Amino acid sequence: MPRSLPLAAPWPFRALWLLLPVVAGPAVADALADRSRAVQVVASVLAWAGWGGVLAASLVLRSVTLTVVRALAPGAVLLCTWAAFASDELAWGLAGIVVAVLATVAALSPATADAFVDGSSYGDERRVALRIPVAMAVGPVPIAWALAAAGLVVGPLLLAAEQWIAGGIAVALGVPTVFAVVLRLHLLSRRWLVFVPAGVVVHDPLAMAEPVLLQRHLLRRIGPADADAVTRDGALDLTGGAIGLALELRTVEPFEVGLRQGRETVETTGVPAVLVTPGRPATTLEIAAERKLPVS
Repeated sequence: MPRSLPLAAPWPFRALWLLLPVVAGPAVADALADRSRAVQVVASVLAWAGWGGVLAASLVLRSVTLTVVRALAPGAVLLCTWAAFASDELAWGLAGIVVAVLATVAALSPATADAFVDGSSYGDERRVALRIPVAMAVGPVPIAWALAAAGLVVGPLLLAAEQWIAGGIAVALGVPTVFAVVLRLHLLSRRWLVFVPAGVVVHDPLAMAEPVLLQRHLLRRIGPADADAVTRDGALDLTGGAIGLALELRTVEPFEVGLRQGRETVETTGVPAVLVTPGRPATTLEIAAERKLPVS
């Protein structure tokens, strides 16, 4: 796959994000019309700062900016939903919801993730993002995101409404919550495979203490994983149950992996293969084939 192709992947998101304030603006403005001037100003500053921050982040393809886009873009859905039912501009509000949902889907798409993580590559590298483990996607991640969103917005709005005690408590609790949650969410943006001249690096700070290089001359195959690979010979499953096709990276000699268990590192020896779930497995296999790796 041409290296330049991932650069086009973020443009659907960028186009939708640019369109969002045009479509959602009338409903948001009407919903804020009956609020106090202070609340209007604070809400407007938060909304425009979030929108501008995401737009700026989308123009710089890095793993850290992927976290910014993923963390803030879904907030537009909540804002547009509130505006649609809190204003008299229902049509504009519903249109805003549609654009916000499409933008969020584009932000969370595997193609967008690949473009951002590959932007962090050095030299002759190609990075492909790994899918979020399903156990995190359906539980911890949405809950953590909701806590961070509340911590970012509730405190300033309460202070603007002159709810000094509640606002002060919300800010005091919200700032460290946002910081902690963003750090955890950023780990999900740093999970990838790296194709390098020497072979393939498995980089998963969520599950592994250190990245592992599977050297080119020791690779036996890269291909779809067998259903019984883990139970048959002890292949290490790093997919986390992620939805999608799992790929197996198997070597001719067993290797060692340091796994995270809380704050401890557990060394696992004699690993014959690892299983991972790239966001775009077909593209991943194409890249491996182009680099003359044993795809089967």
